[in-house]
Amino acid sequence: MEKIDGIWYMKGLGRNDKSRIKNIDELTAFVETLGFVPLFANDIEGFSVEEHSAAQSWWTGDDDDPWEMRELAAAQHKVAYGKFFDGKAGFISLSLLPDFVNYRRDGYDFDSLWEEGKAKLRQKKIMDLFTVRDEWFSYEMKKTAGFGKNGEKNFDGTANALMQQMYLVYCDFRKKLNKRGEEYGLMKCAKFCTPESIWGYDTVCSAYSLDPQESYERIYSRIYKLFPTADEKAVKKLIG
Repeated sequence: MEKIDGIWYMKGLGRNDKSRIKNIDELTAFVETLGFVPLFANDIEGFSVEEHSAAQSWWTGDDDDPWEMRELAAAQHKVAYGKFFDGKAGFISLSLLPDFVNYRRDGYDFDSLWEEGKAKLRQKKIMDLFTVRDEWFSYEMKKTAGFGKNGEKNFDGTANALMQQMYLVYCDFRKKLNKRGEEYGLMKCAKFCTPESIWGYDTVCSAYSLDPQESYERIYSRIYKLFPTADEKAVKKLIG
């Protein structure tokens, strides 16, 4: 996105451009080819879903709407989706996910991170919920973990940090449920889960045998293979 005269405009391709991402299958293939990719344009030109989608398709509700496709991607579980890149949304292929997990977690499962005094209490309150059940709506998670008035602060920042560290991902987007379990409202809400609950511990943590720096180098090499002229600061910012 870029702001011109106070108005935000989406970068991207025309709807007549045959090379654009047109549906969820093409989005998944795009992520798998690159290994990981932010949703929105960033400091590395061409390294986003936005720049490879039709600019006019956003928030239309059509099959080629990237905002709709991101929800489908989260629910299909063929790639990982979350706020992985400096607090901003993006995708990671399952082939590269273990390296991101190993590097971002520095080899620590969350329980070990907490025991070593490297996690905050409000993070633990959220992560403890996933010992009870696998999936939580964001609004449920916030309330049950004790965030809000007279409680813990900065729920969004805490959840985003846990995604940045690869302890949580978005696993679906659904409408809220009433007490009878019926959907209501117009807007969909994010559902969170741990990557292990979707793809299994052995898969997600399969790079734990590597030094985290080795995983970093594998991610770093991947992006420079695709974008050899990328600014190093921009690359390091995305990798984290």
